[in-house]
Amino acid sequence: MSEFKLDFQDTATAFADKSTSELKEKYRLFKLMGSQSLVKVGTKLTSIALSIGLPVKGLIKHTVFEQFCGGETIEECQPTIEKLGESHIGTILDYSVEGKSEEEDFEHTKDEIVKTIQRANEDANIPFAVFKVSGIAPYGTLEKVSAGIDLPEKSKLKWERIRRRVSEICEFAHSLDQPVFIDAEETWIQNAIDMLAEQMMQTFNRQLPIVFTTIQLYRADGLEFLKTSHAKAKESGYIYAVKLVRGAYMEKERERAEEMNYPSPIQPDKASTDRDYDAAVEYCLENIDSLAFVAGTHNEQSVQLLAQQMEQKGIAHNHPRVFFSQLYGMSDNLSYVLAKNDYNVSKYVPYGPVKDAVPYLIRRAEENTSVQGMMSRELLLIDRELKRRKS
Repeated sequence: MSEFKLDFQDTATAFADKSTSELKEKYRLFKLMGSQSLVKVGTKLTSIALSIGLPVKGLIKHTVFEQFCGGETIEECQPTIEKLGESHIGTILDYSVEGKSEEEDFEHTKDEIVKTIQRANEDANIPFAVFKVSGIAPYGTLEKVSAGIDLPEKSKLKWERIRRRVSEICEFAHSLDQPVFIDAEETWIQNAIDMLAEQMMQTFNRQLPIVFTTIQLYRADGLEFLKTSHAKAKESGYIYAVKLVRGAYMEKERERAEEMNYPSPIQPDKASTDRDYDAAVEYCLENIDSLAFVAGTHNEQSVQLLAQQMEQKGIAHNHPRVFFSQLYGMSDNLSYVLAKNDYNVSKYVPYGPVKDAVPYLIRRAEENTSVQGMMSRELLLIDRELKRRKS
């Protein structure tokens, strides 16, 4: 029997819902993003231009924002939700407002997250909701809690407010049976996030996988953390639910470890990250009776491997506890080919005011240039599809 293999070079499927002019625009943008020096200068100039009020919003909105975001509001995301839905790809609405520091802003973000949960519950095309704890919490408080520092009275009150917001979000999701992701962040605030995620899973995952935590496998302790967390969940009688990603803060993590003279929490090399990521996916598949998981990855080998393992184990392509996920605007060859073959697949679709989404977009641009081969792979696929359409 020949080995089961998905064809991720199938550009006709990958770009079926893109016009030729859209593909050419995507190619131009990715070509620019392939230059590290250009991204470095461009991101710096963008931040400065916005901070001094230069009229660059329109330019950003109709280029990089349009490529990676669904719109400025939930309503503006509707055409994207429908378009992805037509190809059997789910949308995960991600309110990408970062770097706020006032209680008023945190409450506003919490209310917006609740709206995304409500919206997801009304639409079969939106399988999950998602939030970042740092979007509803003072960063310094998360840092203190993560470091195990005794909190002064003022910080205790802040921590209580953080817990209340997280609990309100998860309780609302639970009341609608609507799964929600808690995203992973930098290691120096992650302990607090893990603590909250575990409490929420323990409370709300008794019957169904509602609250999903996130593990970054570029962390050297990621795989072990997955296994111990799952064991704890089984012992406590709740369903463990997890999103597995490689990670998004590698450069920042290494720089901080060097500056502050502590051992880097990051894997020594990419091969170690890849090994642990695939081992984590395999572990989840082997324990599918007691957990649910999402493979959030743009790595073709990891996606192929998971699909093959599902085939070998006789696990249905659309098994309700196995999902794939990629970011909107990227790796369409993975998402669309998976969807065509009846796997559960969704795209993270960030949205929010252009100015507030810029930190997210800058991170995206910097990540893409630092991930070896990511841009050239995207460009190669687009180029191949444009040539196919001409022939």
